Amino acid sequence: MFLPITREEMNMRGWEQVDFVLVTGDAYVDHHSFGTAIIARVLESHGYKVAILPRPDYKSADDFRRFGKPRLGFLVNSGVVDSMVNNFSVFKHRRKKDEYAPGGEAGGRPDRALIVYANRAREAYKGVPVIIGGIEASLRRLGHYDYWSDSVRRSVLLDSKADLLLYGMGERSIVEVADALDSGLDIKDITWIKGTCCKSKTMPEGDEWIKLPSFEQIKEDKKQYAESFAVQYNNNDAVSAKGLAEQYTDTLWVLQNPPQPPLEQFELDEVYALPFEKEEHPSYAAQGGIPGFEEVKFSLVSSRGCFGGCSFCALTYHQGRQVRGRSQESIIEEAKELTKRKDFKGYIHDVGGPTANFRGPACQKQLKSGVCTHRDCLYPNVCPSIKADHSEYLELLRKVRSLDKVKKVFIRSGIRYDYLLADPKCDKFIEELCKYHVSGTLKVAPEHISPNVLSHMHKPPKEDFIRFTKKYKKTNERLGLKQYLIPYLISSHPGSTLDDAIELALFLKEYGFVPDQVQDFYPTPGTLATCMYYTGLNPLSMEKVYVAKSMEEKQMQRALIHFHKSENRQTVEKALKKAGREDLIPVLISQKYHKKRKK
Repeated sequence: MFLPITREEMNMRGWEQVDFVLVTGDAYVDHHSFGTAIIARVLESHGYKVAILPRPDYKSADDFRRFGKPRLGFLVNSGVVDSMVNNFSVFKHRRKKDEYAPGGEAGGRPDRALIVYANRAREAYKGVPVIIGGIEASLRRLGHYDYWSDSVRRSVLLDSKADLLLYGMGERSIVEVADALDSGLDIKDITWIKGTCCKSKTMPEGDEWIKLPSFEQIKEDKKQYAESFAVQYNNNDAVSAKGLAEQYTDTLWVLQNPPQPPLEQFELDEVYALPFEKEEHPSYAAQGGIPGFEEVKFSLVSSRGCFGGCSFCALTYHQGRQVRGRSQESIIEEAKELTKRKDFKGYIHDVGGPTANFRGPACQKQLKSGVCTHRDCLYPNVCPSIKADHSEYLELLRKVRSLDKVKKVFIRSGIRYDYLLADPKCDKFIEELCKYHVSGTLKVAPEHISPNVLSHMHKPPKEDFIRFTKKYKKTNERLGLKQYLIPYLISSHPGSTLDDAIELALFLKEYGFVPDQVQDFYPTPGTLATCMYYTGLNPLSMEKVYVAKSMEEKQMQRALIHFHKSENRQTVEKALKKAGREDLIPVLISQKYHKKRKK
């Protein structure tokens, strides 16, 4: 049974009052790929009554009174994507589609939804606790650079006027908060729970707390902003992190408690075994359903966390670097349930997570000492302590694809090829990957090939990509399969100059790659690369970083990646002239086109 989203559905359950109203900017999909559903079902499993208020009318507080006054509080998130990313492209054009809205119709989610919703909830029932969480809260939990206003904004805990902020994966912390409220504690006294941020009049004493540069300091001085970010980056592991304190006035601090430990395998299995309907709420059928749900409907989440450490990715800041995987039994059981669906056509779209071939901690030392703060697991090269072994993942894939009614099992969440190549038995995995888990094309994410740019991305060297490409090609030839690689690439990433973009274009031409997807770097809160973009500094070394910020250069770098497109030829020619590389005009632009331009 779906959780109630209307007063009528609440009455059908015989509830006179709910414990929590969970407000979200997404449509209600009762599936474990959506944080709203997970948090609601976890609370339900602990005996709490939860109603969901999806995509509320935010123009007044009326809709926030739909279920009456909640006994314990409002829980507020903006959706599975930061609302500004959801509403705007990297070029700050308003998006025409919302993947998490009924029928994909844009416009129903406000900008800075977390702030809007939390303030409306406060207006609806004064004195009721307001607790914020989800990706938008997690990445904006302390003072942060905001790309859309091109300014440093305060912690969203302050701007939303919420009482408490939950960051990271919130299953443990939300239950602890709920139990504390249920015991009669005032929300203002709940200040100790891991994975939360709270307001304080003073900074706590003791060695377990680190004083960050104040908000005024990071707002006025980019160097201090970078220094503050580095401290946050190195205090994001449950084993080693200390509490962080950021001052706003003489009597106002935002305190970040250390993170919650990642859920262990049995705990993950329990979460994914909760009674999800694994379907969108039936009220959306007439509007065409929820487009974003179709992407995950027949996918299996096998793990959480990522030790890849890509500087442009927010996962490190949100889920953490310690990977935990579900048990094979849990995943197989879910796969069997998928095959019983009337609309199952034999294809499982993914068995993966943030990175498909990460199934557990990078090394055993992480369990005792936490992740290293002085180096990444895979950058600048694969750490010798990593045990790169794909045998368990391969065994899992074999079990899933052998199930009745399963025709094909795809891997869409990405293969980290440097980690794969570190496995002495990688050839066997590549063979089964090509034979059973690819259909025509495999998408991989080198993101760039210039050593300079890759160093700022914390990505493996191009030689690893070339080596994997050759193995993939030879394996397909041996199997008699015509299958190709499509690289995902990022243009204008911090550190990338016009010369680097030209180097990438020449590489693509030499190897015959035609990129399917190119993303201009998007400075989202909470990432190492966004700090570089704003400050022009690498916060981990304090070295200067080149940043392409003008729209002209951004367009040039993007056009160079798609140099083969006729609509980009003029921009490519302009870029080559600006870089003093007119000699490459006949190389990257067809002779036929070049002669036409001369006439």
